Amino acid sequence: MKKHEMPKYVGGQAVIEGVMMKGINTVVAVRRNDGKIQVKRLKEGSYGWLEKIPFIRGFFVLLKAMVIGMEALSYSANVSGEEEITKKDMIVSILLAVLFAIGGFGLGPMFLTKLFNIQNEFWFSLIEGVVRAFFVILYIWVISLFKDIKRVFEYHGAEHKTVYNYEDGKELAVHNAKKYTTLHPRCGTSFLIITVFASIIVFSITGALGYTTLWEKVVTRIILLPLVAGFAYEFQRFTAKIIDTWFGKILAWPGLALQKITTSEPDEKQLEVAIISLKYALKEDFDGEEVVEN
Repeated sequence: MKKHEMPKYVGGQAVIEGVMMKGINTVVAVRRNDGKIQVKRLKEGSYGWLEKIPFIRGFFVLLKAMVIGMEALSYSANVSGEEEITKKDMIVSILLAVLFAIGGFGLGPMFLTKLFNIQNEFWFSLIEGVVRAFFVILYIWVISLFKDIKRVFEYHGAEHKTVYNYEDGKELAVHNAKKYTTLHPRCGTSFLIITVFASIIVFSITGALGYTTLWEKVVTRIILLPLVAGFAYEFQRFTAKIIDTWFGKILAWPGLALQKITTSEPDEKQLEVAIISLKYALKEDFDGEEVVEN
């Protein structure tokens, strides 16, 4: 078997009563009703060379993450005993997510901004971006009030603490992970707010190029969403590399501030699940499903 190098960066996603982690493998670990932790390796697809082109790869990386994330979420729901999610449910959920991104994130803020009758394209895009940011923050805040989502946000905090534990080179253990913050610059929450800023830049440029009629704005908001996502992806990668500098901290601040809503302090059992998930994600010879006694 080919020897894998330990990845420099790892990452993951909180799911229902569990955490998905990506290292050498992509693994999801879920706490069952009987207290045991069930772990499974997920098979990821690939878009090949499309994932390597700057400003294009971000969209395809995001698309792949959404598909594998839905699979992890489905598995966690079934294992934790919350509910059964079928393949049909997953497809419908992905389609609804795409429609929400186009309608709620792409077109909704534009139509609201049109009501202000702003003629200058830069100011139009800026106000549109503010409205878009308001929608994003309001949506996240509203769902954070639900009890089940609060649990997911605690696992989100556990995921971040575990990632920090790994990146700091310390033994993966609950007592080590506990001391880290729940806020991480490479988080998907940060990606959301960066995408808002990216949309202001991209759509200001399209306006300056003469795409100013209502239907031209509608078309550009839909067609250029992948470019906006790609721009945000590159910006977030850049920010993560310079996070220890004062400039990096300034750039990362909006995303980290938003994570104060989407992450909560986990308990030790939740940290245990995140740590087991990452340990299995770093195992070269794990290629199946296993129950961990604890």
